[in-house]
Parts: sequence; structure tokens; C-alpha cells
Amino acid sequence: WRLNRSKPWPYRRRRFLPARPNKANSQQQIADSSELFAASYSLLAWQVRVEPTDFFEMEARRCGYRLVAGLDEAGRGPLAGPVVAAAVILPRRCALPGLNDSKQVAEPERERLYEEIARRALGVGVGVATEREIDDMNILEATRLAMGRAIQALAPPPDFLLIDAVILPSVRLPQRAIIKGDGLSVSIAAASIMAKVSRDRLMRDYHRRYPQYNFQA
Repeated sequence: WRLNRSKPWPYRRRRFLPARPNKANSQQQIADSSELFAASYSLLAWQVRVEPTDFFEMEARRCGYRLVAGLDEAGRGPLAGPVVAAAVILPRRCALPGLNDSKQVAEPERERLYEEIARRALGVGVGVATEREIDDMNILEATRLAMGRAIQALAPPPDFLLIDAVILPSVRLPQRAIIKGDGLSVSIAAASIMAKVSRDRLMRDYHRRYPQYNFQA
């Protein structure tokens, strides 16, 4: 069947760069001290199941930042629906057993983690870019838009960002993009869970409205 854009259902079409230093080259300090860790930890994650750590958060705090937010998105790959981003600030040494990249976590466990993160986080913000915005600007720019909205919804406001493989040129905050960050950083992993569960709930609502398209699949 052919897509009919006059209908209301939500179908749509289809580098790590160092951020500018803010506090006495602290961005470069974070990058220099953690590159080897990220590379070796990623290699280890391919071989055995390991959970994210607070290494990157502690590196940022050692450089003087206090409110470190992790950002991730859900919905860049699917044919239908919005892209949803979440920003999460966790307290120091926040142990969340079972936390990982949302793609590695079963749905019942994601729901449990969602409630625990919402209860224990210092702040959670969620932002959405609609399927029409995705069509208008492309999926990468829509992802950045959703992330910007998640940051705006975050209270208290962060002073440093850890982002899963994306940089945000329009956001004037010190930031670090981490490849496969949702499997390395606890804050990004928490944002991954919040974004995924939030989007799943939106898609279940679409499914109730248009059950013939099975949007909850």
C-alpha cells in the first residue's frame, strides 16, 4: 500500500567532535584521560556482558562540573512515529542494578528501571520531535531538536552533557559525545531507558488509535 500523507497516522520517511573548552581546558582533560578507558571498555563489552559505569561522570566532576546530564534517544530507525530524547542527571554513586543500553534490557525490566530512575534521578527531561519534523529536517537534525527540548525540560539545568554519539552545536553547554555511550555511561544508559519507555508508551497510544497498523510491534 502507498503512504497517504493526508491521513493523521504517524508515518515518516526515511562524529565525535571535541566540544569547545569551557573551564581551563577541562574538556580536553576529560577527553585525554578517558579515551583509553572508552576504547578498552568497549572492547571488553563486546566479549563479556558488562554494565555502564560512572567513569565519565566522575571525570567531569573532577574538572569542576556538578550537574552532569546523560542524553540518548529512541526512534531513529523505525518507519513510523516520533524520535524521543531524554536527559537524566543522576546523583553521585547511584547504583541501578540491571541498568544498560535499553536495547539490551527486556521490556519488563525497562519499565522497572524507568520508575526507579524517575524516583532517584536529580532531574529528568524528555523531548520529542514529531514524524513531520523528521520529514522536514532529516533524522539527525530531528534527533538534535528532541535532545535540545529534553535539555530545556530538565530541572535543575545541567552544566555538562554526556551524549550518545551526537554533538549539539546549537546547545551552548560543554559536552562530550561518546560512541556506544549507552553501554558505557550510567547517565546515558539511564537516558536510553527513559527515552525508550517514553516512546514505547507513545507508540502504544498510536496502536490503540490505529490498531490495523500494529504500531506497538
